[in-house]
Amino acid sequence: MSSVGRLRSRAEAEASRLPPLLAQAEHLAGTVLLGEHGRRRSGLGDDFWQYRPVQPGDSLRMIDWRRSAKSDAQFVRQREWQVAQSVMLWVDASPSMGFSSVKDGTTKGERARLLALAVAILLIRSGERVGLTGTQLPPRRGEGQILRLTEMFLREETGDYGSPETRAMLPHARAVFVSDFMGDFDAFSDALTKAADRGVRGVCYQVLDPAEEDFPYRGRAVFESMGGSLTHETKKADDLRIRYFERLAERRAQLRDLCRVTGWQYGSHHTGDSTQAALLWLHRALEGRR
Repeated sequence: MSSVGRLRSRAEAEASRLPPLLAQAEHLAGTVLLGEHGRRRSGLGDDFWQYRPVQPGDSLRMIDWRRSAKSDAQFVRQREWQVAQSVMLWVDASPSMGFSSVKDGTTKGERARLLALAVAILLIRSGERVGLTGTQLPPRRGEGQILRLTEMFLREETGDYGSPETRAMLPHARAVFVSDFMGDFDAFSDALTKAADRGVRGVCYQVLDPAEEDFPYRGRAVFESMGGSLTHETKKADDLRIRYFERLAERRAQLRDLCRVTGWQYGSHHTGDSTQAALLWLHRALEGRR
């Protein structure tokens, strides 16, 4: 097959993946019944927020005379403060995220893309600007941005493990990093520190396969990274169990401590768990409540 033919074949294969991912994300977002997203407080805006009693300094034109006529007091009609914020997403697309312990099961990458896109749909439809970290897809509003995000999420990276992109992080934006966070911890630490220095706050969401939590391996086993660069063979996988659990607990503790120091939130999810519960947690975490 010619290079043009191979390119066309790959493009068609990628395009065929886009509608299912988008449909799944749309369905998932639709199952999470959420109210208006965000920061409900008085200020400039179009939506009614509340009535409050007149205070010293309020001008006569601020008084709602119709509401005031119903009582002996005078009231001011306040509107909801509505300013769209920017939310930056990073979804690990490295080979490590392609792991699934079950044949034809959901990979970590598939679950990460689904959750990130569903979050993006909820945010965009509540008026927020959503984009990717880096320079390839700046935050925008609108349905067209959902399609662009879907396309970008289907791209793959090289190297065994991914690390967050920190270029073009908008000051005081919010961010969501979704990964297994199994790679170089210093890269994660540098990324969150740089983001925090720019006033960015967000969520580190760790997605793991149940086998990575349980380590169900016994006897002779060959462990190989998804990228193929790391291999370890043992005749007694049982002997690695305790050390593996210690390393996993250490990495989680590192991530939690890093999030605490930088003002971020840490969450975790297994591919065998409920996607609805995961999406609800993510959305609430972005709102500052869990």
